[in-house]
Amino acid sequence: MRIRLLMIGKTRHPEMRAILDEYVKRIGRSCPIEVTEVRDGVAAIKKLDADRAATVVLLDAVGKNLDSNALAKWLRELRDRGTRELSFLCGDADGFPDDLRQRAHQKLSLSAMTLSHELARVVLAEQLYRAFAILSGSPYPK
Repeated sequence: MRIRLLMIGKTRHPEMRAILDEYVKRIGRSCPIEVTEVRDGVAAIKKLDADRAATVVLLDAVGKNLDSNALAKWLRELRDRGTRELSFLCGDADGFPDDLRQRAHQKLSLSAMTLSHELARVVLAEQLYRAFAILSGSPYPK
């Protein structure tokens, strides 16, 4: 399974970018991962159109809440069912246009609290790394 973090807008704070890059590097040891930053929702739709086979997960405050173990289980189930690509859509401060919301197969919430879009990206990457660590039996999640 391949993971794509499709992000609307750029991660502007260098310290947030460094943390994001570190977790992406760690995830890359477990599965291929790609970070794609696009200008707006229209560009995100074009990226999704290029790979219609991807399972699209939109990060949204009203999405499904999963704890770390449930996220790991969900990723394992997708992998075991043969999901080839999993695309996580990370919005900017303006959220998502309706066209993009309709493309999502699932909505996932990272927290009941509101996070800045840059922090949400880091939290997503850390939780994905944690999920793969859980699946591999690594001591990291403890």
